[in-house]
Amino acid sequence: MTKHIHLIGICGTAMASLAGMLQQRGFRVSGSDAAAYPPMSDFLASLGIPLSQPFAEKNLEPRPDLVVVGNAISRGNVELEYLLDHRIPFCSLPQLLHDEFLRGKEVLVVAGTHGKTTTTSMLSWIFESAGLEPSFLIGGIAENFGSSFQIGAGKHFILEGDEYDTAFFDKGPKFLHYFPDRVILTSVEFDHADIYKDLDAVETSFKRLVNLIPRRGNLIAFDTGDSVERCIARAFCAVERYGSNSKTGWRITNLRTEHTRTTWSVLHQDKPWGDFEFALAGEYNVWNATAAAALAATCGTPQKKIAEALKTFKSVKRRLEVRAQLNGITIIEDFAHHPTAIQVTLNALRSRYPGARLWAILEPRSNTLRRNVFQQDLAKSLSGADEVVIANVFKSDAIPEDQRLNLPAVATEIEKNGRRARIAPEVDSIIEMVAPELRSGDVVAILSNGGFGGIYEKLPQRLKSLAEKS
Repeated sequence: MTKHIHLIGICGTAMASLAGMLQQRGFRVSGSDAAAYPPMSDFLASLGIPLSQPFAEKNLEPRPDLVVVGNAISRGNVELEYLLDHRIPFCSLPQLLHDEFLRGKEVLVVAGTHGKTTTTSMLSWIFESAGLEPSFLIGGIAENFGSSFQIGAGKHFILEGDEYDTAFFDKGPKFLHYFPDRVILTSVEFDHADIYKDLDAVETSFKRLVNLIPRRGNLIAFDTGDSVERCIARAFCAVERYGSNSKTGWRITNLRTEHTRTTWSVLHQDKPWGDFEFALAGEYNVWNATAAAALAATCGTPQKKIAEALKTFKSVKRRLEVRAQLNGITIIEDFAHHPTAIQVTLNALRSRYPGARLWAILEPRSNTLRRNVFQQDLAKSLSGADEVVIANVFKSDAIPEDQRLNLPAVATEIEKNGRRARIAPEVDSIIEMVAPELRSGDVVAILSNGGFGGIYEKLPQRLKSLAEKS
């Protein structure tokens, strides 16, 4: 009889991907969540995996053989309480991933505060293009594959290594379950303020990841940042650096940004190694690509194959994704959920659309961004746009008032920097405010790590309606 596995919190990117992998392995898969939204709801529907919403005890009837509890699920959830009361076997996503898929593979993990999803997607595409048939699990939909996962016949399993906690019963980071052979470390900053007390705590997690890499493995680390230096200082494996510093092993030079492409060269140990190009914008994406190229090269992939793969690399859903172009107005969706990510995203759009009036519409939704820990940094990063509109803090009541992001203070600080900043409570009021003001040549960056009330569809619809009336 086919084993039935149920996933609580299935609409999380990694959970939905695991569901697809388990189905491909021949398990009967079901799942539940509080509410579903694209792209993962569409993804699950395309796989024919049944999704129940909202959470309810009946979703665990008939009794599954195993339940995977997502890391967003806490005590008090009706399904979690039911499985505990009835002693239904359960585990976490990283546990099951390791036991069912990683054993016997060479595991390559991409970790860091920023750039994980895109770098993992690039590395997977390089390996795929080189004919290595990798398995992978990515925290987003990689456009080259139209999927966030693949079970390949090759020896490599490429993983996005998340430093977020594992489950309600395991508060350690997910990536410690993966036992990597090789690691890319893109950056280390304070994030996930709901589970990490401070930067030292974040660094401790990354140090533990580095400590898992065997001597025969290797670590490709960004060449900038004191936190990165501290995290890699006691590595037992070979360490190589990438970036733009003069002594860096994989050094980026001749970076040029054009309207439809970005080009650069890489020196390896001060010797010319290769010229690269792709359609993506942003210096940070060049860093990501160079990290992926360096790791692929240490695995024996020829430089020519790497360059060919990057040239044909598309992107990842919700990463500088153009959602609509109407009457000369470009609407872009981006996952940016941290001041540093917002800053580099807006910088990338400045370089890609020089001279455009740039709008930033932000939903403070991540557990870090909803807090005031980065209030000054957020105001500074948003000041990279010409016009700023901020929605109310997502589920603000869940954050103690003395810790909550102060929106008026952020807006005041942005206006001190010479930009206009406005606060609107929810999506419909944002659309009514913004749509009539948009004009040809404007670029609108919508920044959220969630569904944002369907703004990605509603704003283009409103613009179309206004155009038809004029």
